[in-house]
Amino acid sequence: MNKGKVIIFSAPSGSGKSTIINYLMTKGLNLHFSISATSRPPRGREQHGVEYFFLSPEEFRQHITAGKFLEYEEVYKDRYYGTLKEQVDKQLKAGENVVCDVDVLGGCNIKHHYGEEAISLFIQPPSINALRKRLEGRGEDSLEIIEQRIERAEFELSFAPKFDQIIINDDLATAQAETLAVIKTFLSK
Repeated sequence: MNKGKVIIFSAPSGSGKSTIINYLMTKGLNLHFSISATSRPPRGREQHGVEYFFLSPEEFRQHITAGKFLEYEEVYKDRYYGTLKEQVDKQLKAGENVVCDVDVLGGCNIKHHYGEEAISLFIQPPSINALRKRLEGRGEDSLEIIEQRIERAEFELSFAPKFDQIIINDDLATAQAETLAVIKTFLSK
């Protein structure tokens, strides 16, 4: 059995990353999401080891100290999310191509760890203005939240050159086709 590869996606909120990833998951590429760890409690029917690995904040910090994460972030006080090296390695060994949907710093860390066994893709909106229109069009967030997301997007866009491939999502079908071609080429190496 061939060892799997790592496919890293990062993008500002509203760039269409999740839509593109969901499209790719239907293309028979043996793609599987990495199962992240979190210190938040399970919601609804979420199960440990299925949707997330649920850890207490203290356990999470112990894992950080022990160097068990490829990347992690403390989103709010004691509310951590991260990608465990051991879990990704287990999935790769099983022959799965592992999709990591992470922030730009996490994406850079995972790429650094796996080198040529990983490809990092940055999904970019055509412009900040287009991103603002998408976020407003969703109707999900207040203007204050949209402004925070735009500010965050400007920071994230500064990392785009650090990624192996930048996909500009101006037209969704074109961006999906371009991403699919890039991933097929990477997986065939």
